[in-house]
Amino acid sequence: MTRRNPLWRLLALIFALTLIAAACGDDDDDTSAGTTTTAASGDGDGSSGGGDGTLTIGTLLPETGSLAFLGPPEFAGVDLAIQEINEAGGVLGNDVVVVHGDSGDTSTDIANQTVDRLLGENVDAIIGAASSGVTLTVIDKITGAGVLQVSPANTAKSLSEYDDDGLYFRTAPSDILQGQVLGEIIIEDGNQTVGILALQDPYGEGLAEDVTAAITDAGGEVVETRIYDPNAQNFDAEVEAMVNADPDAILLIGFDESARVISTMIEKGVGPGDKNVYGTDGNMGNALGEQLASSPGALAGMKGTTPLVELSDDFKDRLLAVDANLVDFNYAAESYDAVMVVALAAVAAGTDDPTAIAAEMINVSGPGGTQCSSFQECADLLADGEEIDYEGVSGPIDFNDVGDPGQASFGILVFNEENTLDTLEYRVAGA
Repeated sequence: MTRRNPLWRLLALIFALTLIAAACGDDDDDTSAGTTTTAASGDGDGSSGGGDGTLTIGTLLPETGSLAFLGPPEFAGVDLAIQEINEAGGVLGNDVVVVHGDSGDTSTDIANQTVDRLLGENVDAIIGAASSGVTLTVIDKITGAGVLQVSPANTAKSLSEYDDDGLYFRTAPSDILQGQVLGEIIIEDGNQTVGILALQDPYGEGLAEDVTAAITDAGGEVVETRIYDPNAQNFDAEVEAMVNADPDAILLIGFDESARVISTMIEKGVGPGDKNVYGTDGNMGNALGEQLASSPGALAGMKGTTPLVELSDDFKDRLLAVDANLVDFNYAAESYDAVMVVALAAVAAGTDDPTAIAAEMINVSGPGGTQCSSFQECADLLADGEEIDYEGVSGPIDFNDVGDPGQASFGILVFNEENTLDTLEYRVAGA
């Protein structure tokens, strides 16, 4: 994924014009024209063709499973972006089409079923998954079909160097950055010894490594790390290990099973009321408070991090107009930006062919072009022949050569006595 020079734009334009000419074909040769059109929109097995003139985006986001609490803001971000793009005239002269799908989690095969359906509908790009573990179960199928994949919430560092043929990007930062911020916060709070409980998957294990490195670099010590099966019947042994290690702080890296882990921690005297307890983006949501609604104040003081920017009231209002029931906005901005960058890259490429779109993702989001922050503004600049630098709602984006954002903003959150979240501050990590 190296940055393309202006020659690429010319080649993409020639390619798009060739497709148009082929599609128009010879009026006297209906069979030939029909065959060309079919090839352009897909070859019948879900693999990508050369584009059909309509940008079609599929979603692979959690309606069910351990990250279902992230689904509503992510779907809202996608739908808001598509609404605004279409209000501005769409892409390639047509409205962008969205086909929604559920990702489930790694305990089910829902993601594979959804991907099969989306590829069968000849989507050009898939927004998702939220879970890094889920992405690792389908990324080969998606990119192997020649389809672009952009996740708004994957953070596992293993995805940075994944062999994806240049077709995988993410608007969420690698856990290397979250680990740095979280490690800083834990040590700044006066903790010198830390115990880590992390779920067994690429996200949990990878983030545990990154936080450990950050804590050690800051002069602290991780005295106990326990990797657990999120589907276990209980977490007694893991929590007992924390009791025996008696660290100053305990970090819990998990998803919706975190409520059961914390309940066990409270029973054994190492919950948020007894220790400095920290969480991460996988559990620092109001959904965790709802799971422990029968225990008022049980989470009070639990602090953690999540990729988050200080969203404007205007953006929140626009999201609420799409989904009035939103209570969290986690990854809404990243989902919105994922769609926006794909659409602008398609405009720059002059085609909805996924490979051509992927080749423009870095160009439309990186430094060097004219900064712009709305689809209309950016599309107008492209139409005038200018290079652009899309400044996203989630941050500057600035994809690097492996498709990761170059820097990111993190929210530092804390649960109050009502088991709901307050935002303490925002920190930027990265270049």
